[in-house]
Amino acid sequence: MEIQKKERKKLAKKLLHKYRLVILNEDTFEERFAIKLTRLNVFVIGSLSTIFLIAITTIFIAFTPLREYIPGYSSTKLKKEATTLSYKTDSLQRVIALNAQYFESIRRVLKGDVNAVDFNKDSIINAAKLDIGEVDLNPSKEDSLLREKIDKEDKYNLFESAISRVNFVLFPPVNGAISQSYNVQEKHFALDIVVAIDTPVKAAADGTVILAEWTTQTGYVIVVDHGNGLISAYKHNASLTKAQGDLVKAGEVIAISGNTGNLTTGPHLHFELWSDGYPIDPTTFIDFE
Repeated sequence: MEIQKKERKKLAKKLLHKYRLVILNEDTFEERFAIKLTRLNVFVIGSLSTIFLIAITTIFIAFTPLREYIPGYSSTKLKKEATTLSYKTDSLQRVIALNAQYFESIRRVLKGDVNAVDFNKDSIINAAKLDIGEVDLNPSKEDSLLREKIDKEDKYNLFESAISRVNFVLFPPVNGAISQSYNVQEKHFALDIVVAIDTPVKAAADGTVILAEWTTQTGYVIVVDHGNGLISAYKHNASLTKAQGDLVKAGEVIAISGNTGNLTTGPHLHFELWSDGYPIDPTTFIDFE
């Protein structure tokens, strides 16, 4: 016990022993500055200075823009841009999904992979049983005002609404004899044009290729979207010169004619025109002879 007390007294004496820190002029040895210190004072001052520096550094990092220069921290502007890009990416994905669904529907229609439409038979039967005498056919006041407004607008916009359709010109994809005409009763919504194998097949108008692939029934098929709801299809080709997504000009070669697919009886081009989802007779707009 006495030894421990002596060691404690000795340690306390060392910590409290006073020292004098003097700063002298090297040339004249003149005393410029002097301070009395102990080991305990130096330890306390050093500890407090370290804690102060750590606190100041933490405050600068947490509450000032200086933290952006430290690896691992991101700026507010960068976070906002990342959030905006995330929203835009999500919107683009939804648009791409809708376009893919639209093109898939067109592809199934042109390939003939369309199932029968399910109708609500009960509603059709009820409509057929409805007595026309029970229906009030007199126009309401709101309906009359709307019709009058539409009539005034259409009176002066008749020619403006027809400009885009009138100026749309179609060119023949090939020239040759028509072996099978457009026939709604036989559900042949196209023209079969007899041509020699390896005859260039040209685009009927400017547009974008929305389908270019091989099918078992119609061989090599290419479909072009011309805008304004107009779509053209070219089937039974020997090969294709354009791919899906390509832009084509009117008269540009998009395929080479052939005799491919199961539904063919000889070298010819199966040509279809669709307007707003309905087939139309190509001979109404194009001269193939």
